[in-house]
Amino acid sequence: MADVSLEVPRRAVPLRLPRLPIAVSLALVWVGGMIVVALLADAIAPYGYTALDLKHRLSLPGEPAHWLGTDELGRDVLSRLITSIRISLIIAFGATLISATLGTTLGFLAAHFRGVVEQIVLMLADFQASMPFLIMALAVLAFFGNTLPLLVCLMGLYGWERYARIARGLAVAAGSQGYAAAVRQLGASPFRVYARHILPNIASTLIVSMTLVFPEVILMESGLSFLGLGVQPPMTSLGNMVGYGREYITRAPWIMLSPALTIVFTTLAVSVLGDWLRDRLDPTLR
Repeated sequence: MADVSLEVPRRAVPLRLPRLPIAVSLALVWVGGMIVVALLADAIAPYGYTALDLKHRLSLPGEPAHWLGTDELGRDVLSRLITSIRISLIIAFGATLISATLGTTLGFLAAHFRGVVEQIVLMLADFQASMPFLIMALAVLAFFGNTLPLLVCLMGLYGWERYARIARGLAVAAGSQGYAAAVRQLGASPFRVYARHILPNIASTLIVSMTLVFPEVILMESGLSFLGLGVQPPMTSLGNMVGYGREYITRAPWIMLSPALTIVFTTLAVSVLGDWLRDRLDPTLR
């Protein structure tokens, strides 16, 4: 007689996702949408951002051929906006990574060597914080010219002193704790101590700082492009579009409003995410 085994079906445990505030959810959707647009700009742009259509100059938004209208040369505003989002995000992401890497490295050097090296790093950080960055950027771009790599590297110098102070303070605090001293006594190299043990423990604070610097970089790049010393034609960026559209604000306000609103919503979304991450990752605020 064959054995009959009865299997009790297991109850499926529903997957519970963490509840996010409405503002944070909207910010995530917006930032994710901006990243998707930047990655797929060439595929989703209906026209080339330099394509001219003189028959449809200053077309109003809402037309099937040009959803956001055209400028005085007949260039599609939506296509230029999509390309501008890509360029602005490239500059913002690149500059933020450069700033975070430079500042964290200098902070670790100050914490490790102390003495003269620490004083030099802190002096440079104070000098950077006291100097109006916009004036320095205007001088550098006016003297060396306007190229995208130079603009990214120049924007990467913005805000590095914040990472340096944070990394130095947290590294000094970690050095006085047991785990860093124990690893050092086991014979680990200074690079391994800072890269494999100290950096992961302070990464959350650095990530929050990056979300706070990121919107500032977008606004700084927009200001430089608005003044004519940022991204140069035929390349376009959000600030470049705003600066270009100010001449037609009375006749064709849609040329300037679409990139201006994109800047506002993007910086607001990143700031909301930064505040939420700070509340989630900072143990002193729990």
